[in-house]
Amino acid sequence: MATNWNVTDPTDAGILDNLSKQVIRDGEKALMLAILENAIEDSQKYVLAIDKKGKGLFDAAEAWILETDSPSFLSFKNICEYLELDPDYIRKGFKRWKKAKRSQPKECTNKLKSKAA
Repeated sequence: MATNWNVTDPTDAGILDNLSKQVIRDGEKALMLAILENAIEDSQKYVLAIDKKGKGLFDAAEAWILETDSPSFLSFKNICEYLELDPDYIRKGFKRWKKAKRSQPKECTNKLKSKAA
């Protein structure tokens, strides 16, 4: 009984190309995830900011999240779609969260700040 072994040449260009493409895809995914995480962190951290820098960071994150017609490859919509997330669902959640956070009485937000410190 003859056994037929499929042996792949480790120097086969196809294998190296596929590995290279996977590394590139993984790097792109990591970059896009980092951009999304940064915007979410800025919006959460600075939603109640009263200083110019904090307001600017929140406003920039919010504008990026809510923008629907950006042609940028790194737009919120493109990043969400690349990461297989629903951008409209996330936007709705962001708006609800922002409204709830900003409607909390000042006493509650001050207590939360003092506990975090």
